[in-house]
Amino acid sequence: MRLSSVYLAVALALSPLGRAHAAGGGAVVARLDVSGQKDRADVVIKGSFVQPTYSIRELGDGKRVIIEVPGASLDGEHLNVRGSAALIVRTTASTSAKGVRIVLALTRKATYRARTSKGRIHVHFETDTQLAREEGEARGLARVRHVSLERRDGRERVVVELDGKPRFRVVPGEVGPARLELMGVRLAGSVPREIAGDSESVVRNVLISQRGDRVRLEAARAKGASATAIREGNRIVWLFAEGVQRRPEASRTRTVAREEAVEVDGEEVAAFLSDMPMQLGAARGKRRFTGRKIDLDFKDADIHNILRLLSEVGNVNIVTADDVSGQVTIKMKSVPWDQALDVILTAKGFGMVRRGNLLRVAPLAVLEKEREMAIARQKQRIELAPLETRLIPVSYATAQALSERVKELLSERGSVSVDERTNVLLVRDVANSLDDAEELVRSLDSQTPQVLIEARIVEASTSFSNEFGIQWGGSTVFSSATGNPTGLLFPSDVAIAGGAADAQQPTSGLSPFSPTVPTPNFVVNLPAPVGTGVGGAVGMSLGSLAGNFNLALRLSAFETTGQVRIISSPRILTLDNFSATIQQGTSIPYSQVSAQGVQTAFQEATLKLEVTPHVTSDGAVSMEVSIQRDEPDFNQTSARGDPTILKRNADTSLLVQDGHTAVIGGIYSRNTGRGMEQVPFFGDIPIIGILFKKRSHRDARSELLIFLTPRIVNRAESLSR
Repeated sequence: MRLSSVYLAVALALSPLGRAHAAGGGAVVARLDVSGQKDRADVVIKGSFVQPTYSIRELGDGKRVIIEVPGASLDGEHLNVRGSAALIVRTTASTSAKGVRIVLALTRKATYRARTSKGRIHVHFETDTQLAREEGEARGLARVRHVSLERRDGRERVVVELDGKPRFRVVPGEVGPARLELMGVRLAGSVPREIAGDSESVVRNVLISQRGDRVRLEAARAKGASATAIREGNRIVWLFAEGVQRRPEASRTRTVAREEAVEVDGEEVAAFLSDMPMQLGAARGKRRFTGRKIDLDFKDADIHNILRLLSEVGNVNIVTADDVSGQVTIKMKSVPWDQALDVILTAKGFGMVRRGNLLRVAPLAVLEKEREMAIARQKQRIELAPLETRLIPVSYATAQALSERVKELLSERGSVSVDERTNVLLVRDVANSLDDAEELVRSLDSQTPQVLIEARIVEASTSFSNEFGIQWGGSTVFSSATGNPTGLLFPSDVAIAGGAADAQQPTSGLSPFSPTVPTPNFVVNLPAPVGTGVGGAVGMSLGSLAGNFNLALRLSAFETTGQVRIISSPRILTLDNFSATIQQGTSIPYSQVSAQGVQTAFQEATLKLEVTPHVTSDGAVSMEVSIQRDEPDFNQTSARGDPTILKRNADTSLLVQDGHTAVIGGIYSRNTGRGMEQVPFFGDIPIIGILFKKRSHRDARSELLIFLTPRIVNRAESLSR
């Protein structure tokens, strides 16, 4: 709890307001007014009470503040909340036999101050750390003068030098960075905010930060390393020891149970000790001994003297029970003192229990009996504790689904029911179990991430083709009718003409007097495609005056160039772990012939996006994606004129950061071809052979790229769990 909350509690205890609980009977909380800016917020609880009685406390990491108004009730089923503030993300209220309980969820930790007036409770939240630092200096807080990272006696340690003796605590936990908090202190200007270590050592680096009137040290440590803090005068020594390798933990874990601070004073501490009899917990795993190695050689020595010797060597306090007695004969060389202690106690049937740096030695039977009695007392305390009823509203999840999880945290006397109309859990149990159940619901009842998936299918194609063709032919006549006989009896008349008389081929340009020539008499008929809007040709005709000799020549050429770019961009919004599909397309009819006759069927040609996203704990999006793009191709048809279907599919699984774009696939193709048609033999003659050839060239390229971009729409709300 911050100093501001401590001062508040003291002020309430000393003021008449803190003793006016009797006046609060029958009070009604009417509404909650919220206002403020980014780093501050004001909360006003309005009701029908004259002198309100209340209490304020924090939960977890300080981002949740609970305001309790004893003896009050809500005006209606839900609390009327007006206004908003960026610092406060969620407000919930519930009633119990004790009164009204209001929970405020903050975006980050903040100091708070409270005051009362007639019918109102005012709470002001502030996150200005500079202001807190100045107030700390004015109150004369202790100062952190120097922080260093060193290695001594085979162990790594962080030494914090102060000009006072403030309180401190080590936040427990084996996963993530180790944390040491110093209360009522401020950092000197010369203290660095980060101390780098060795990547191969136990402590990798240390981050130092000022949070109000507290200083937090966060040490990135090797996996499984343990940390213990001790006080040496005006110094705090934070000791680190390598731990046993464990199975990897989940990427993000959260604990509902309350954390207890660990604070130990003394020059040294036996970090290997546990809070339960050592011999009872030995079966759980192989123990490690890290004490200083010593040599022991005793015969029939009193066990009390042996324990006193080990207490001096290990720098710990040992207290023995009255029924601990006996003699020990032992000879050891280079053995850790903690292992020697464990072996001696095991040989004599004794056990030990740690409380800080204090060891209590007693027979195992006594310790086991005490443990059983403690369990029985705890069970009896739960059985005799009064039962309370608490209403826990559920916002985003369903109360029925969370009720199964809540049952696991309740005691044997506890029960939970669901009001489906208001989506509220009605939990009845002892106070501690109710707090755990409410914390579990608040942790699980968060917004489900919504993911907007945008796909872009980009198609680009280019095509080029050209053809060059030639047509020529002619005729010559030797006869008496034209006045140029051959002069021979046989043959007296001779006529020679081209033999390719294809009426389907265009003949424009071969005759200056007619657009078409009925009988062109081609010798070479290899034209390029020429027609309306297609290609071009030029013709030339030569002939004698009497028409005895005629020659017609026609050159044709055709060239096409095309560029096509198609962009398809389907988008769809869905919840985390829910499959979504969006599609658009056409149904193409075609005929089917069967025994029942001719029937019309339809073929789908659609653009379809199907995706199942999953948002990871670090804000990335894992997706199962299926993209399909089909379209009809009327350039390639069947014998009945039905178009073919061009298919493009992509099925994949991938992991993409929020807002980033990934290219999940692409296809590039190129088709090229060159063709030549010619008259045999004549086409192979150099230079002259071009009069007997037709040439063609085709080049087609196409490229398909598929892009995918996921965006978490409600990232701030859903990932702040």
